[in-house]
Amino acid sequence: MTVNTLKRHLRESIKSLGRNGWMTFASISAVTVTLLLVGVFLVVMLNMNNFAKKIENDVEIRVHIDVTATQQDKEALKAQIDAIPEVKEIKYSSKEEELQNLIKSFGEEGSSFKLFEQDNPLSDVYIVKTAKPTDTMKVAKKIETFKFAHKVKYGQGQVEKLFKTLKVARNIGLGLIIGLLFTAMFLISNTIKITIFARRKEIEIMRLVGATNGFIRWPFFLEGLWLGLLGAVIPITLILFSYYNIYDFLKPKLTNPFIQLLPFSPFAWQIAAILVALGACIGVWGSMVSVRRFLKV
Repeated sequence: MTVNTLKRHLRESIKSLGRNGWMTFASISAVTVTLLLVGVFLVVMLNMNNFAKKIENDVEIRVHIDVTATQQDKEALKAQIDAIPEVKEIKYSSKEEELQNLIKSFGEEGSSFKLFEQDNPLSDVYIVKTAKPTDTMKVAKKIETFKFAHKVKYGQGQVEKLFKTLKVARNIGLGLIIGLLFTAMFLISNTIKITIFARRKEIEIMRLVGATNGFIRWPFFLEGLWLGLLGAVIPITLILFSYYNIYDFLKPKLTNPFIQLLPFSPFAWQIAAILVALGACIGVWGSMVSVRRFLKV
């Protein structure tokens, strides 16, 4: 394609937006509403996913070592655990450290546990983390079979429910976003289809005088691109402005380390880039689907 031809296509696509004012407005509105909903869902889902990852990464297996185990037995148990492919990290916590952690966790009431410092009833512990949090249950069951692993704790019952809930929430969010995108594509496709139907005679004449399918498609291709990009402007502006203010307001109030919003930068700019790309893809796809039907004389 020559530069002059490309300029011609650009002019035609921009003129078409002006000639079909109400249809252009309808298409841009469809993209705007859909991308606004998609953007809000993305912000919510990605922040929820961030919370979920922090919670998942906090899941650990606590292997209580048998009190009869010698130092050699402890080393052998550690080697067995370390040999499990899914294991990422092993930390040793002595029974003295366990008692001090217990005292700290109870605050002022924990002082009563200091009586056990002379005769500590707790066990030495290996704290195990897996590369994938979802492998926690499988690894825990393997460790339970090892000699000198007196007790294995990982929040059995609660951890399984947590992973199941997070998986369902992620799948629902993904399904809603995909559904919204297909709705936008359908609306834009039908809106552009009406525009193209009104110009079907023009397309037929162009075909009869020898215009190729590519030559006819390009203005519509570009028109769909402009519709998608213009439709992304308002959602990006609203989401960036809203997220900046929400983040600025909530950041000092969220003290829980597991519940923290993703920083405005670069997260908000990544969302903006995603919405621009989605808007462009939706517009182009809608145009291509619509124009294909009218390229047969």
